[in-house]
Formats: sequence, C-alpha cells, structure tokens
Amino acid sequence: MSAKLLIVEDEDALSELLRYNFEADGFAVTVAATAEDAEILVSEDTPDIIVLDWMLPSASGIELCRRLRSRPDTRNIPVLILTARGEEADRVRGLETGADDYVVKPFSVPELLARVKAILRRAAPERVAEVLQVMDIELDRTAHQVTRGGREIHLGPTEYRLLEFLMQSPGRVLSRAQLLDGVWGHDAYVDERTVDVHIGRLRKALMSRSQSDPIRTVRGAGYVFGDRQA
Repeated sequence: MSAKLLIVEDEDALSELLRYNFEADGFAVTVAATAEDAEILVSEDTPDIIVLDWMLPSASGIELCRRLRSRPDTRNIPVLILTARGEEADRVRGLETGADDYVVKPFSVPELLARVKAILRRAAPERVAEVLQVMDIELDRTAHQVTRGGREIHLGPTEYRLLEFLMQSPGRVLSRAQLLDGVWGHDAYVDERTVDVHIGRLRKALMSRSQSDPIRTVRGAGYVFGDRQA
C-alpha cells in the first residue's frame, strides 16, 4: 500500500500544491489546517510521516511535534517541519523538539519529496521499497508483478493490494478490521467476511504446485503473513 502522509498546513494554496505532488508520487495524502485537526487525524489513522508547518493558527507546529513525541503511540512518527524561519537557532530548536528534518520556505518540491522519501527509507523502508520480499514471494511495485520461487503469480487488483499490505508487516498479526482499513479504506462499506473471501483467493493463487501456505489464521485475532509457523 502507499505510504500515508499527513500534511499540516493552514495555507490552502500550499497544502493543495503539496497534496497534488505527493499524490502524483504515489502517497496517500491527508491534510489538516490546525494542530488540533491533525491530532484527531493521527488518532484515527496513524500516518507513516507528517509534513508539518511551523506557523499554525492556534498551537504551533513545534508544539504539535512536542505533543506527538510525548505520547508512546505517536512518538516514533517521522516529522518534517516546514517553516519560513531560516535562522540556525530556529533550525536547532525544531530538531531538538524531535523533528527528523527541517525545510525552509521557499523550497523545491522535488527536494521536499526526496527528503520525505529519505526519512521513510530510514524509518519504514517497506513503505518506499520498490520490491518487497518475504520468504520466496516477491512483489515488484514498479512492474506490478508478483512471483513465487521465480514463477509469476497472477492476482486480481484486490488480492494484489491485500498481499502488498500483508507483506509490509511480515510476522505480525493483522486483524480483519486492520485489513479492511488498509486495503479497502475507511469509507468502504465492506463486511469483515469479505476479507476471508479474498484471503482464500490469495492463498489459492500463492499455493499452486503444492507450495506451503504463507498465511496463518490466528483464531479470534486475524491473519499473519510469512511467519515461521505458517
């Protein structure tokens, strides 16, 4: 699945410019105009990275960054701060608050994209890697191709997205609700039993030629992909 980016910026023209460019580059983008709105969005769906304006209408970006770093559930979310403040003391303050990087306005959009990807490569490499590999299964995001043991596997679009989501968290139990959110999205009106149907289709495609099942069902909890017990 695409890396989830939260943009916190109160200037409409700039937030739309950033949204357009990051979405064009494959990110799943959410936008907030205030620190308060951003905190609500983070609590509803944790982003992979936040691009955060320093100057916001109520609480500042620095204050929001401080709040995020103070909570166990959000302290590890990468944060890049945007600001017109270019003085060394301001840059140091932003980094000491917990920001992972700092970009001064006006900035180059390609450079900002490159910096965000660089942070993600360190913090969540599976979100930006072109090729995911777990066990003998390989998913090439660029070619939109899946192979197992060198054999190409043909998947429908939903099964492909489901496999991609599972391969980003190998060995981790993922609930049906998490799979619904990650693959179908929050706004989709899909029953949890639908997950089981598509898991069954995915298993069938991956297990031809009597290969082992890479997906383990955890009763009452969900599914695990690629762990040793599968």
